[in-house]
Amino acid sequence: MPQFAANLSWLYTELPMAERFAAAARDGFTAVEILSPYAWAPQELKAILQQHGQQLVLFNAPPGGVDVASIEKAWSSAQKGTACLPGHEAEFRAGIAIALEYAQALGCPRIHVMAGIVPAGVEREAVQATYVNNLREAAVLAAKVGVDLLIEPINTRDIPRFFLNRQDHAHEIIREVGAANVKVQMDLYHCQVVEGDLAMKLRKYLPTGQVGHLQIAGAPGRNEPDVGEVNYPYLLALLDELGYDGWVGCEYKPLRGAQAGATPDGLGWLKKFRERA
Repeated sequence: MPQFAANLSWLYTELPMAERFAAAARDGFTAVEILSPYAWAPQELKAILQQHGQQLVLFNAPPGGVDVASIEKAWSSAQKGTACLPGHEAEFRAGIAIALEYAQALGCPRIHVMAGIVPAGVEREAVQATYVNNLREAAVLAAKVGVDLLIEPINTRDIPRFFLNRQDHAHEIIREVGAANVKVQMDLYHCQVVEGDLAMKLRKYLPTGQVGHLQIAGAPGRNEPDVGEVNYPYLLALLDELGYDGWVGCEYKPLRGAQAGATPDGLGWLKKFRERA
């Protein structure tokens, strides 16, 4: 049976962030993801996780910035990572160093490294070498502390000109980087928007061992997995068939938004799945 992690940057949004851990625990989530831990001191966040018996299984490297203040500013801007941006190598290295400090303090085994937006007037191929070199250098540092770095194809409807969009390109990058601790974060929502054919993509890529994390959401609206065009009961059963034993992150927008109880009221899909398991 797949293990599910609640993405607290997307779920329980009617609550302050610090209260979302308890809400997720009440709904049976023993693992969580968050986009950004940097607003907390590491020991403060660690205490919250321990209080609720939860493991942090994923967070993002800074999208930009070199300290807490500039990282938070980057999150509030349109910046979506610096990994592919020539001239931003020092900023990228500083962000990775901070992320690895948090990963060690929090016992988090994986960090999502956002690729970034290809600058206007620049071709994707022109920045790939920068992306690969940055990942290769970061992978060496991450390996020293036992952390995996994840790269995620993201659809260009949600983030226009994002560097990485397709599963095959992500796996091409993995091969070029050549580091065992650089893996793909396979978000089935993004994959459906860009490529579809989800079952065959899972059958092709999960056996490679290069998929380090999965995420789910309904398509096309990015709501609960039982809302929209994707047959998640079939796909989740397929994960068992393929022997996937990693985490499945619930990164979606509850259909009822920030109304009180919107997230737990929308967990019928999860309750049905647990009953069948």
